[in-house]
Amino acid sequence: MSDKPILTTESGAPVADNQNSQTAGPHGPTLLQDQYLIEKLARFNRERIPERIVHAVGTGAYGYLEVTSADVPKWTKMKVFEKVGKKTDMFIRFSTVASSRGGPDVARDPRGFAMKYYTEDGNWDLVGNNTPVFFIRDGIKFPDFIHSQKQDPYTNRQEPDNVWDFFSHSPEATHQFVILFSDRGIPASYRCMDGFSSHTYQWINAKGDRVWVKFHFKTNQGIKCFTSEEAAAIGGKDQFHCHKDLYDAIERKDFPSWTLSVQVMPEADAATYRADPFDLTKVWNHKDYPLIPIGKMVLNRTPDNFFAETEHAAFDPGHFVPGIGPSPDRMLQARLFGYGDAHRYRLGVNHIDMPVNSPKGVPGGAKNYGRDGAMPVHAPNGRVKNYEPNSFDGPVQTNQELYAGLGVAGTSGHYPQVPREVDDFKQPGDLYRLMPKDAQQRIVDNIAGSLSQVSRDDIITRSIAHFAKADAEFGRRITEGVAARRGKALAGVK
Repeated sequence: MSDKPILTTESGAPVADNQNSQTAGPHGPTLLQDQYLIEKLARFNRERIPERIVHAVGTGAYGYLEVTSADVPKWTKMKVFEKVGKKTDMFIRFSTVASSRGGPDVARDPRGFAMKYYTEDGNWDLVGNNTPVFFIRDGIKFPDFIHSQKQDPYTNRQEPDNVWDFFSHSPEATHQFVILFSDRGIPASYRCMDGFSSHTYQWINAKGDRVWVKFHFKTNQGIKCFTSEEAAAIGGKDQFHCHKDLYDAIERKDFPSWTLSVQVMPEADAATYRADPFDLTKVWNHKDYPLIPIGKMVLNRTPDNFFAETEHAAFDPGHFVPGIGPSPDRMLQARLFGYGDAHRYRLGVNHIDMPVNSPKGVPGGAKNYGRDGAMPVHAPNGRVKNYEPNSFDGPVQTNQELYAGLGVAGTSGHYPQVPREVDDFKQPGDLYRLMPKDAQQRIVDNIAGSLSQVSRDDIITRSIAHFAKADAEFGRRITEGVAARRGKALAGVK
């Protein structure tokens, strides 16, 4: 008798034979009565779940956030930051944006930088990117933008025509496109890139005073990036290079870390600051609002099961805790709905009960009146009342708001978000002029190489016009680069 554990069916019955299916005699057809065969094949057919519409290619790790500054409580009552030395467990998922599952993680694409902190007041999710800005400023354009980046429904490939046509009609994307096609457009490692909340959030302290805040995670490993040529070579050999790099570093106990800093804006400044502080296509100048170091994030453990943890990790920017809340940022407001709804579709209404998503920092776990739905694996005792108010000592509200309300005024309607600065081109122009000469040449080559694949001159000229408004020389050099690659000048452009 073997001392090995017995293989069983999902119902727990022992499996007699895992090598041969039941047949009608040694040469006859397979029998439908072979329950284990049917169960095994049926389960196999259902092992994949709908992939994320965006950020489908991802890698996750566990770690902690340690507080290093005693100043934070003057801005927020978040318990995460209540004292120096406090550590909070967390999970992070790095990702690319546009690729589908199986795509290379060394593509030229922004990187998702999504974090889940398991605090004693519930999960705090911070959903950011490795860029401080984004392509659009209003969530109503998000489906259009993503459609332009994903596979074309006819050709089933990312089409340069679609990418650049959308950009040519979206001048507010110029800042992000300059970053995307710069040296930082292809991180060489998830460990060697910065992360940003990108969005502006509100902090509320114990007195009820509000400030606006942006989060910055500065890598302690140093920034490392690939050129287009390096990425093509490395991605051709190993399309999961960044995934392996992160896992290997953690396994050898070379734990990657980031310094968490914040920019803090007094509430009153928001109305008069030269850039709309809630415009996701703009940054706050560091001279105006310097980076203030407040913590250190360390990653020290890889998931035991990639599918059960990294693939099922569900991040929702609406997961706030006392002391932090939303701003009027239009993209953030849309994401407050979009992210949670995506997980309810992908994973089911009970996805929060999965270990990677459960609020494990809360003593006794979450307490609410949600019931039923698919896979209610942690459903409360059926004898516990599932309504409120009740007379049976069920959980009750605190009557204490997590954050301050947002002021409103005016008549409801569709209003464009008008930039306060001269235009959408000043900040990307400043960024281009800050680049060293060799980096400027690389970004020109990257943009020209992509734009030259576009089939229509009007799309190309509209796109170049955005870069020219950011910097005239920048636009001229891109024009020359496109013409050289196409072997002809652009129509109507000298």
